[in-house]
Amino acid sequence: MNDDPHAAAVARIEQALSRIERAAHARGEANRVLAARHAALKARIGDAIGALDAVIAREADAD
Repeated sequence: MNDDPHAAAVARIEQALSRIERAAHARGEANRVLAARHAALKARIGDAIGALDAVIAREADAD
């Protein structure tokens, strides 16, 4: 077994860095998925508001 405390510390730091990098990558992917869902929902809401606006305009013209 390696008794060098510096080597053991460096190994722990490298392992921690690896865990941080994996977590950051996973979080970045989750953010991309969330942004895509947000954009799709925003588009659908815009379409729904446009449709409601058209109905209101038709009703106003019928009066």
